[in-house]
Amino acid sequence: MTSPVGVVFGGPSPEHDVSILTGLQSERLLSQAGAQTVPLYWTRAGEWYQCPPGLEARDFLDGAPSAATRLTLRLQPDPGFSVKRGLGTRPVGMHVALNCCHGAAGEGGPLHAVFDQIGVRLTGGPQAAAGLGMDKLAFGAVLRLAGIPVLDRVLVNDLEPGFDGPYIVKPRYGGSSIGIEVVEDWATARALATSSPQLRQGAVAEPYLTGAVDLNMSYRTAPQLEVSLLERPLRPAEGIYTFADKYMQSEGLLAAPRELPAQVPGWVSDQAADLARQVEQATAIRGLVRLDFLLHDDRLVVNEINTIPGAMALYLWPDRDPARLLLDLLEETRRTAAPVAAAFEPGAALRAAGGISSKLGRMSSGR
Repeated sequence: MTSPVGVVFGGPSPEHDVSILTGLQSERLLSQAGAQTVPLYWTRAGEWYQCPPGLEARDFLDGAPSAATRLTLRLQPDPGFSVKRGLGTRPVGMHVALNCCHGAAGEGGPLHAVFDQIGVRLTGGPQAAAGLGMDKLAFGAVLRLAGIPVLDRVLVNDLEPGFDGPYIVKPRYGGSSIGIEVVEDWATARALATSSPQLRQGAVAEPYLTGAVDLNMSYRTAPQLEVSLLERPLRPAEGIYTFADKYMQSEGLLAAPRELPAQVPGWVSDQAADLARQVEQATAIRGLVRLDFLLHDDRLVVNEINTIPGAMALYLWPDRDPARLLLDLLEETRRTAAPVAAAFEPGAALRAAGGISSKLGRMSSGR
């Protein structure tokens, strides 16, 4: 891959800082492998900056680094990123970019839509599949329809669920254990859904399974569908696997305590690999992703998918060159076809429409 590749990180998300870490690690790996990188920092306020390669986490403590260059993002005319130069602008050239943005705005489809508009292929997705992966309710429903074992999961609202508490309450859109709580009764779940800022856009609840074991596995779709080792994150004896457990280490997620490979019976690893392949077939979510499972009473269920996992889930592939994993992902994305424009002749429906006043009249007469 000889043309420059973007590495996009940051964004208006509670996972902003973790995204910076993922982006800087990924950029470093690609640069060391000989790729020409264009690090693109998306601030919490929605501004864009091009950064020099090789920066450290501390360079972003106060926002955009002093060495970064402010960018302009245009959808039309001259779509793309550009740098102001005197009275004109210089385009930032790239055709493909690695998406390291965790959280809804970057991970759930909106950023894919923007990059589609400027003609840059963005890893992960496609847009609709990215949205499915971010929506815990919809993702679980699609898997259930496909016959893949999942937990019961419902919206937190006035309707009582069809299962007993205790409940684990989660943001419908979001990740990294932010905003997740365990409650004993439905009234508390409803109150939490309206009081927690992380849950106000929507909350889901599922049974809290005491003694359940967390298990994770990555899959990638290029150059062919493959699965990683199965890991067991080591959480506290009681409670959930928290944001602090994952990321508040000196080396972030890479240093979080885990068993890799997970010390589980062979049938569990085999079934997890089979379920990962089924999830890819049911959802068409491509890229380098991580699936989270729960093992409880000898039953393995798919819990969630992380379409842009922390550290890109590279640590789950210890026998693979991490830079090669990223380069394969970028090459898959580069070969992905651009979204198809409307096939109908522009203006045909407008010419056939007639007068709007007559249409409004027919609506009124039908009351």
